Amino acid sequence: MNKYELAVVVNAQIDDEARAAVVANCKSLVERFGGVVGETDDWGKKKLAYPIKKMDEGFYYFIHFEAEGSAIAEIESRMRIMDNVIRYLCVKQDEA
Repeated sequence: MNKYELAVVVNAQIDDEARAAVVANCKSLVERFGGVVGETDDWGKKKLAYPIKKMDEGFYYFIHFEAEGSAIAEIESRMRIMDNVIRYLCVKQDEA
């Protein structure tokens, strides 16, 4: 299993409960495809570098997990259609 980090930018215009549900859905998505979720970093509300879907701000979350390489394509395809996720990026972390 490889170590990965999933960066998720969530819509800042939704309430706290809906935002927590989006992050929980991201974690359950990783677990559904055989991943093991580690810690989640909440960076809070940040200004976006450029407007996305007429939004200037978003909440940033970084989810650390371990999974097989084949699971990443499935996770990314599901992340693409999730509501209230503005952007996402999944990167493999170095072993060092």
